[in-house]
Amino acid sequence: MKRWLTALFFLLSLTPSFAQAPERPALVVGLVVDQMRWDYLYRYADRYGNDGFRRLLREGFSCENTFIPYTPTYTAPGHTCVYTGSVPSLHGIISNTWWDRSVDTTMYCTEDKTVRGVGTNTVWGQMSPKNLWANTITDELRLATNFRNKTIAIALKDRGAILPGGHTANQAYWFDNSARGWITSTYYGSSMPAWVMKFNARALPDAYLKNNWNTLYPVSTYSQSSADAQRWEGVQPGGGNTFPHIMDTLKGNVSMDAFRTSPWGNTYTLEFAKAAVSAEQLGKGAFTDFLTVSLSSTDYIGHAFGPNSIEAEDCFLRLDREIASFLKFLDASVGKGKYLLFLTADHGAAHSPGFAEAHKLPAGRVDDRALMDSLNQATGRAFGLRRPIKSLINYQVYLDNDAIRKAGADRAAIKNFIMSELMRQPGMSKAVDLENLTTATLPPRIADMVMNGYNQKRSGDIQFMFKPGWFDWGGNTGTTHGAPYPYDAHIPLVFFGWKQQPGRLVREVYMTDIAATIAALLHIQMPNACVGKPIEEVVR
Repeated sequence: MKRWLTALFFLLSLTPSFAQAPERPALVVGLVVDQMRWDYLYRYADRYGNDGFRRLLREGFSCENTFIPYTPTYTAPGHTCVYTGSVPSLHGIISNTWWDRSVDTTMYCTEDKTVRGVGTNTVWGQMSPKNLWANTITDELRLATNFRNKTIAIALKDRGAILPGGHTANQAYWFDNSARGWITSTYYGSSMPAWVMKFNARALPDAYLKNNWNTLYPVSTYSQSSADAQRWEGVQPGGGNTFPHIMDTLKGNVSMDAFRTSPWGNTYTLEFAKAAVSAEQLGKGAFTDFLTVSLSSTDYIGHAFGPNSIEAEDCFLRLDREIASFLKFLDASVGKGKYLLFLTADHGAAHSPGFAEAHKLPAGRVDDRALMDSLNQATGRAFGLRRPIKSLINYQVYLDNDAIRKAGADRAAIKNFIMSELMRQPGMSKAVDLENLTTATLPPRIADMVMNGYNQKRSGDIQFMFKPGWFDWGGNTGTTHGAPYPYDAHIPLVFFGWKQQPGRLVREVYMTDIAATIAALLHIQMPNACVGKPIEEVVR
């Protein structure tokens, strides 16, 4: 009798009624804050409210030492790394733009001339994930549900929407200045959904511009920032570099550039994200949906004014309120504890060299165009070549290999000469032959970052690195990113909501671990080029 019951139980356990489907959240939300240095979680904490960044840290799990494992650190590879769990060496998105030897010109990361814009007739609609070699965690979730779930991707920047959405997104939307609203491309379909057209018809960017941009609090109370209108700060498009920033009189393209370079860009993006959740009924179906949102205005503002500006501080104080509103919306729409949200960044930013020098910190900038001209002249004279360098981009030198070969010149000697010339430049720290990285004398961490960033088909021939605080950037104001140092490579990472318990992790993890962790939580396959590992403390 006992053996009969055991056999019956075994047979019944094989039937569908006993099968256990993996438990998953109703919705996954990826929130990438463009150019958010890790320290911004705490820098303005005394002025954050209780329901934005503070809530994420109070109720979520923060990985305090999350680093980007490759260089250069830019927007397109950052978003790609977050969602592929891979590095430029494998996923192919080495930068926002690179020199394409096959067509002898620059290639933009999401450029695709085979598609047309939907909602616009400009070239900014000719975009798709065509240049992305790997798939994403959003793709893997679509595969795991046999394409019965939805993925919607949103960002002001095309690359901030398209690359996270992967190859199989139902829709990706980005902002077009000429359309003054959200657009997409025929890669995702031939027409715009009615709800998007209705949202665009509200003309919110024009309404925001009428408010101008003044500080949230009295300008004299921004004690975490330099005084307003410093010489190292740039200007907002169409305006000055002091508060209030007047935008209500701006017209045409410059008005939309000013809109992007204001906190209203983030407000607009999150309002559109809310509309997408409602219209597409995200989190309401039988299968886990995925919403990717990238907040781009923090990057536009950071580039123009620098990390120590009142503009940057005011932007994050306002973003804190917007995130609080977004979380409250998700609680009501999807259900508290039913959605999984992660917040991270694509890269950080260096201090403006003018700010650093004013405070006796080592820093500087090199004009990349002048540097390329100088290298071409010196190398041309030495080897009898007109312009042996095709491009200088992404802290890399691209040689004119065809011209060098036709001239019968010694390519190895030319590379060594250029590296020597680079090392004579002010602020230069290292110059390495990307084809012989095993011989490069680099610290192990930096060597790994260079190796992970090197793509044999798309990268240049020589990589150079500046001393900390230095970068190649024309002009004398603002700042940029791209370096392997902590100010560019140390990013926030907070998991919040479904299955997450409050906590902090201080051991080092990497941007590549995000997709692997989401895959483990959802019980789905990792993206196909993933090199990251699940963060055990998050998955527990």
